[in-house]
Amino acid sequence: MILQALKEYYDRKAADPDSGIAPEGWERKEIPFLVVLDQQGNFIHFEDTRVIQENRRRARAFLVPSLGEAKGNGIKANLFWENIEYMFGIPANAGRNAKRVAAQHAEFIRKINNIQGTCPALEIVKTFLHNIPRPALCAHPLWNEILELNQSLLFAIANRGAVTDDAELKRLIGAFLAPRGKTGFCLVSGQNDIIATLEPLIKGVRDANPTGAHIVSVNNSITPAGNSGATPAFASLMKEQGANSPIGKRASFAYATALNHLLGKDSSQRLQVGDASTVFWSEKNTRFEEQFSLFFSEPAKDDPGRNVQAVKALLESPKTGAQPADQANAGMFYVLGLSPNAARISIRFWIAAPLSQMMDQIRQHFRDLEIVCTPYEQPVFSLFRLLVCTAPLGKAENIPPNLEGELMRAILEGLPYPAALLNAVIRRIKVEQSQKNPKTGKSVPHITYIRAALIKACINRNCRFQKITQQEELAVSLDPNNMNIGYRLGRLFATLEKIQEEANPGINATIRDRYYAAASSAPVIVFGRLMTLKNHHLSKLENIGRRVNLERLVGEIVGGIQDFPAHLTLDDQGRFAVGYYHQRQDFFATKE
Repeated sequence: MILQALKEYYDRKAADPDSGIAPEGWERKEIPFLVVLDQQGNFIHFEDTRVIQENRRRARAFLVPSLGEAKGNGIKANLFWENIEYMFGIPANAGRNAKRVAAQHAEFIRKINNIQGTCPALEIVKTFLHNIPRPALCAHPLWNEILELNQSLLFAIANRGAVTDDAELKRLIGAFLAPRGKTGFCLVSGQNDIIATLEPLIKGVRDANPTGAHIVSVNNSITPAGNSGATPAFASLMKEQGANSPIGKRASFAYATALNHLLGKDSSQRLQVGDASTVFWSEKNTRFEEQFSLFFSEPAKDDPGRNVQAVKALLESPKTGAQPADQANAGMFYVLGLSPNAARISIRFWIAAPLSQMMDQIRQHFRDLEIVCTPYEQPVFSLFRLLVCTAPLGKAENIPPNLEGELMRAILEGLPYPAALLNAVIRRIKVEQSQKNPKTGKSVPHITYIRAALIKACINRNCRFQKITQQEELAVSLDPNNMNIGYRLGRLFATLEKIQEEANPGINATIRDRYYAAASSAPVIVFGRLMTLKNHHLSKLENIGRRVNLERLVGEIVGGIQDFPAHLTLDDQGRFAVGYYHQRQDFFATKE
């Protein structure tokens, strides 16, 4: 299903001349240096293609012939582009095996000489390779940098550009690259095709091998002595490498090119979700492909409001009917999460659903997060912000590696959020109950807007999934009719703290600093003491009207509480936090 969807995406992109995706047998490769030749095949100079982008140098991308498979440890040369060892036969450093370098160079020349037919560009390159001016190469000002980087070079002709852009040479290359080999039934296309022995490399997955890694691979070798290799157990039917999971060369190229296109540095259809490099696309062309990342990523520094506007449009589209026509019939939408696993790439998550359903799930996610806040608060949270508020010290490295991917799956499939999320945020609230601002000495809010929103969303999704009555769901703002014991105790605790603050203006420490953790988990232990303190604090209020109002509020809240329970469940501890937050926000709103 995954490879088929990727192949279909490639077919759609390949049919669009403006898509920029590489045609069959080719790839787009960033090449930092050109070897510029004249019309007679003489070396002129090296050309540096790199430009400054985002404070670093980045090479220009060229359309070049694709090797079509991984090099591995073998000697396999690319056509017209390679590193200095293949192209010039010059070792990259003193420790290189001279015989291997010579064999690499010979393979590079052999492959070019085997191209059938002729054209001026091909003859120019052949002339150069027949008599390589190594002293002139090594004397060029860029040589030391080329030697140090040991990255790819590409032949170019003065005033004509890269040789691989030459129309006549491209035709010859196309004929040379025509698939050859054993045919078989392709599991992706369902048609007979030449079966790929080794699958193409997938590049761009964070922390994977920078030269690329495989999604589909079997590393075995069939010899007269039997089945051997690194993973012989995969080939009990005595089939070698790609024959164990037969994929045609055309389908293999298509899915790999599509995935590399999605994972590219300039792709707007990729997103880093924890340790999973995540790509997404739709069955048909739709603007949602470009918008999807806005719902989960950090806002761009140059346009911080773009994410907010995208979410706002998504939430309002059912009311306004503003859903674009191209999204109404877009078919399926796909989200693929990839993570490194030794020499291979593992599938972290794969989500496929109709686009309309995917939009509904994302819309529900943001509705679940809606909660009352001050006007200056950012109304949209990225996945990173949701998770970092649960991490010790608020540091990204303390986020469990799998949690972000699990949260993404829960959002897109309409499932409850990971249980670890609610547990983590409640734990952080308790740990930070007495946290102070180091400059002012004042208490720092421990139940922040984002934490309250996350707790509310966790609880409401649990209620919805477990089909608990709607009365148990938490509202966006203060709900005086919510009779849940956790919620009411949270409101009561906030009210008792407010009484203490008004009785002691400018106080640096409140009952929150000492009692919040106990009050939210084992209420019976502390609320008797807090109610006694309340009477003392009320007696200090000089404004009789204010005292009466606060006493009335306490009475209204306590009127729905029969007994202080010995313990609160985790969900009710979450309701306690939201009740506390709602009541505090209501105090601020009333004051304003």
